[in-house]
Amino acid sequence: MELTKKAPWHLWVIGVLSLLWNLGGVASYLATELGQLEQMEITPEQLDYFYSFPAWAVAFWALGVWGSALGSLLLLLRKKLAVWSFGISIIGLFGTTYYERMVAAVPESLQSPGQNLFAAAIWVITFSLFIYARRMAAKGVLT
Repeated sequence: MELTKKAPWHLWVIGVLSLLWNLGGVASYLATELGQLEQMEITPEQLDYFYSFPAWAVAFWALGVWGSALGSLLLLLRKKLAVWSFGISIIGLFGTTYYERMVAAVPESLQSPGQNLFAAAIWVITFSLFIYARRMAAKGVLT
């Protein structure tokens, strides 16, 4: 039986904050897939865009949001599977980004500098969580 090291304080902080962050992505995904976007303040053009994602793009989006949320939960449970889960979320993010940047006709209202900054933040946070989980696994904190 392998003994694990005591979890550092930052694991709990990063685990909780990342879970809250990733639950925001899950909420966005569920609102879209359950047809609840009409309750939000978005334009008909934006509604059409979000509801027109092809199945393959929705599948990548699901991998991204659910992979990240599960990765955060696994991080809090101190499981090495967090690394794999965050890795899967990167694959999902890649597919979603490919669709949004190379395939889709994104409405101009969703192409603001703020939107682009938010998209970049998602990439930075997702990769950072993957690297963090790998380091914690390598140090024996995750089993």
